Amino acid sequence: MAKHKIFSMSFKSVYPHYVAKAERKGRSKAEVDQIICWLTGYSETGLAHALDAEVNFEEFFDEAPALNADRHLIKGVVCGVRVEEIEDALMREIRYLDKLIDELAKGKAMEKILRKAP
Repeated sequence: MAKHKIFSMSFKSVYPHYVAKAERKGRSKAEVDQIICWLTGYSETGLAHALDAEVNFEEFFDEAPALNADRHLIKGVVCGVRVEEIEDALMREIRYLDKLIDELAKGKAMEKILRKAP
């Protein structure tokens, strides 16, 4: 099976788009970072190092310290595909992140984005 082109893209090249999407809707870079750290287990310092190292998406998720055990609670559609039905594990992780950033941009409360009980 051919690898998706996004797998080899550097995470750093896409990260500014996540931040811009959030900021256009009045949200912050800090909130984007909080989401990424929640999903992947990276600390703020670890995230900064991954960005500086220009790792690709595959490396970014492979090297994630602790993928959040509650990420399976992320449901919905991204790019016309239900994230919970994506078979490729790496693509599902990428789409989980996309979905969380979409929720942030749509004004959803951070507690709900991070799947915390009220």
